[in-house]
Amino acid sequence: AAGIVDPAKVTRSALQNAASIAAMLLTTECLITDLPSKSSGVPDMGGMGGGMGGMGGMM
Repeated sequence: AAGIVDPAKVTRSALQNAASIAAMLLTTECLITDLPSKSSGVPDMGGMGGGMGGMGGMM
């Protein structure tokens, strides 16, 4: 019976793989999402213009 594919096993495998991928995506999304931190009172580094040296006329 080599080479005979059981349709029920194919469907079960597809559902298991889909559930596994969905769980991985949900977990990964939760792991990479950061909560915004509260302001520590330190000002931003805004206003530091300039850019790379020797690039006249860029700004």
